[in-house]
Amino acid sequence: RSCNPPVGNLATGRTPVTLTTCGQNSTELYCFYLDQNLLHQVSHGCGQPRCTKCNANQPGNSHLPADMTDDFFANPISWWQSAQGVHREEIRLDFETEFYLTHVIAVFKSPRPAAMVLERSQDNGQTWRPYKYFSVNCTATFGLQDDLIEEGSICTSRYSDAVPCTRGEVIYRALSPANKIEDPYSPEAQDLLKLTKRQEGPCHGSGLVEKPQRFAHYAIYDLIIRGSCFCNGHAEESPGSVGFLKEPGNCVGVVHGKCVCRHNTAGDHCEKCAPLYNDRPWKPGDGKTGAPNECRKCRCHNHADSCHFDLSVWLASGKRSGGVCDNCKHNTEGHRCQRCKPGYYRDRGKPMSSTEVCKPCACQPMGSANATFSRSWRCHPKTGFCYCKPGVAGPNCDRCLMGYWGFGENGCRPCDCARDCDQHTGNCFNGYDNEPFFNIPIGGRIPDLVQTPTNVSEEEWKWNDHEQGFSALRHPEKCVCKEKVLGTVADFCQMKYAYVIKARILSAHDKGTHAEVVVKVKKVLKSGKVRIARSNRSIYPESWTNRGCTCPILNPGTDYLIAGQEDSRTSKLLVNMNSLVKPWKAYLEKQVSDILQTGCK
Repeated sequence: RSCNPPVGNLATGRTPVTLTTCGQNSTELYCFYLDQNLLHQVSHGCGQPRCTKCNANQPGNSHLPADMTDDFFANPISWWQSAQGVHREEIRLDFETEFYLTHVIAVFKSPRPAAMVLERSQDNGQTWRPYKYFSVNCTATFGLQDDLIEEGSICTSRYSDAVPCTRGEVIYRALSPANKIEDPYSPEAQDLLKLTKRQEGPCHGSGLVEKPQRFAHYAIYDLIIRGSCFCNGHAEESPGSVGFLKEPGNCVGVVHGKCVCRHNTAGDHCEKCAPLYNDRPWKPGDGKTGAPNECRKCRCHNHADSCHFDLSVWLASGKRSGGVCDNCKHNTEGHRCQRCKPGYYRDRGKPMSSTEVCKPCACQPMGSANATFSRSWRCHPKTGFCYCKPGVAGPNCDRCLMGYWGFGENGCRPCDCARDCDQHTGNCFNGYDNEPFFNIPIGGRIPDLVQTPTNVSEEEWKWNDHEQGFSALRHPEKCVCKEKVLGTVADFCQMKYAYVIKARILSAHDKGTHAEVVVKVKKVLKSGKVRIARSNRSIYPESWTNRGCTCPILNPGTDYLIAGQEDSRTSKLLVNMNSLVKPWKAYLEKQVSDILQTGCK
């Protein structure tokens, strides 16, 4: 709900400034009328005056400005008095900050002035604006209509009579019936009620214009200014107890100008949102509806101590969220510290709010590429997978792909072999039975390598039999493979392909340590030791890119001309980077048939 601080006497503990003080230079004689409340008999007149002396430097005879704002219960007969014979007097009270004003009450010891103006300044006393004019004759003195005649006029005659001769009151109500204000925190109300002052400057003044009276001085028992802390509807107390400052060395009961803010607001007057609560614009509490209009916390995932409101972000979100986190910590970045900064990747095993959610990339400097599609990224920010140079494989780009050798500054070079070669020397492996069937660079499942990228649903990353994987077989647009071209007859024959078939790709499966592709063999142009029938069978990709893609690219539902090697020990047909894989065309069948029949001997 909207909050309201308690009302107190803003003048308590603050000393007014006046133009003169009785006996400030030397002892002065003055006369006054006795307080009727102190007499045993009630007189209808002012009674007989009494005369005495005043001296500002003698405690028993001084009547200083501070006597106007002392505790009127503890010191009911203390007062301030001006010098004798003054024609104009001014009392100014300075407030160190903003307050809400509700009443001003001046209790005079001398007869009330014939004319007086109550003003306030909101620019440190440079300019003044009137709250209220007081005069026996408003029209003659100020050229204004009396509010007894015209409701809402800023001049009144009701507090300017000469009697009573003492303890006459001058009262100003900031919220009078004429001021119909529903929401006290609205801009209109603040313009009427607020006293904007600072500690070293004058701010509240009441100029007293002399009207001939029997005694040529002004004297005031009490100056009471009722008001409260200005907290924009976001606090109901100030530091201390019940909204009043009670600290050693300070007067008990001083209305303090700083608010104890609620609703996630901050500032002396709760005029802004707390550092981490700027996800929507600050608003004052609604005094009419009671709506608190709380500040909302920014979503920084515990990686920032503050945020700021950004109007463009607010509008772009449809006015749902406008907070931008400041100085993201723990190697995070973004409006909500929601991603890892360059050189780090997210640890999926930890919550986003963890201080260790972003781990440093562990890329092999020689094998990793500098020029990626985002130059600042050393590794993929979601997976930690490094971006490798041509022919380089592994999550950290620390070794050559199968079919490549010579790991160095320029990556790895293709083997000049039908199958794999020694990764250090480039020497071809002559047989297949002496080598392990597969040499998958990562030694694990494909999902260990590549996770779902941004803005791609999990469903797109599932194999057709619900096994997860990432492959050119299903997402060729995400894989880049170096294709083998048909080349010359000599080139084709040099590869010594064990089989050449026409086949349709049916499905692909991740088997943990290798991939298996099911094809429908439609035509057999050449076969070796492994018998090939025109039926469904499996072929086995053994080359992988640095992104975990099987190569060459095989699209399900597409017919291909496939020429590759075999493993006679396991009767498996192999596909690798040196295999010839081309979408089926009739002319390719003729070319390859001619080469097989006449070219390769």
